[in-house]
Amino acid sequence: MESERRVVTANGTTQAVRVAGPPDGTPVLLIHGNCSSSLFWEPLVRRLPPTLRVVAPDLRGYGDSATAPVNATRGLRDFADDIAALLDDPTLFANANASSGANSSASAGNAAGSSSAGSSSNANASSGLPVVVGHSLGGGVAMRLLVDHPHRVGALLLAAPVSPYGFGGTRDLTGTPTTPDFAGTGAGTANPDFVARLAAGDRGADAPASPRAVLRATYVADPAALGGDEELLLDSLLSTATGEDNYPGTAVPSANWPGTAPGERGVLNALAPTWFRLADDLVAVAHKPPVTWVRGDADVIVSDTSLFDLAYLGSLGVVPGWPGEESCPPQPMVGQTRAVLERYAAAGGAYREVVLPGCGHSPHLERPAEFVAELLALTGVPAV
Repeated sequence: MESERRVVTANGTTQAVRVAGPPDGTPVLLIHGNCSSSLFWEPLVRRLPPTLRVVAPDLRGYGDSATAPVNATRGLRDFADDIAALLDDPTLFANANASSGANSSASAGNAAGSSSAGSSSNANASSGLPVVVGHSLGGGVAMRLLVDHPHRVGALLLAAPVSPYGFGGTRDLTGTPTTPDFAGTGAGTANPDFVARLAAGDRGADAPASPRAVLRATYVADPAALGGDEELLLDSLLSTATGEDNYPGTAVPSANWPGTAPGERGVLNALAPTWFRLADDLVAVAHKPPVTWVRGDADVIVSDTSLFDLAYLGSLGVVPGWPGEESCPPQPMVGQTRAVLERYAAAGGAYREVVLPGCGHSPHLERPAEFVAELLALTGVPAV
């Protein structure tokens, strides 16, 4: 399928949305990650069957959506509220009004299951609720959407998602803070050269911090996976609004290594564990749709050895002054997500972990056939 761009007003802000498929098709909602936009899904959308109704919004401050501010003290809830408002738009989802008041008992029954060894069965075909697919930051938005609006989600597909304990600053599988102020997380961790080049729309490849170089080196394990879509994907990355209210946000000084802690505005602070910690809420959701978690074992962004975690970089000697493993261990991002999903399953949900060998941070680009198969398994729509 090919998508078309629309502009709608929802949650008091202008949102650009890409749509594909018939309005009454099986609904799929795609939520992109950080430094990205709905265009990042376009290579996937081309591979999907025409019986799906695909809706892929640009989050605020990305793509063609309004550069609305991000209140980091709400975690990722600004984004999730915007998404929830789209679910009420009948021009996007034919069953929007009916689904908003739908009884969730069928969804709860379909979500029954208990472990990673089990499968995330189809909960979408009978319920008419969307399969929500979230990539990276978008995975966190999808989790927040489920916590706040459990009756609106048919299933979750989490692609290389941020940990339910946020990004950085925690030391163990239960999200224990490394320092009281979560030093080493938030906007102060951003590479200023990358931010400047992003703001300038730099399309070069020579500088290691250029957006193109970052796309090639960290979004995928092998840049060949970008293929003929590299310019499209770079356009998506470069659509990111920069500044204190968006990317990366504001930072505050810290007495703890490495000297910076999260502020209250902007995207990277919204991802920081100061403000984004929903593990317990996710486990406690009364009606649990099935979850499929897809990740690559060569991901360098969301990983137990993330090149974007200052604690791990400190352990490598890249960031000077690291106080050591006991004081500031790297965040076990993958282990945390698995531990939370195990709790989710033990509390009556179901999840499936899919690990793709040699795949980096963007499974839908790097291993599209496997990714499409996992998505269609959740929708109940046969492959074509």
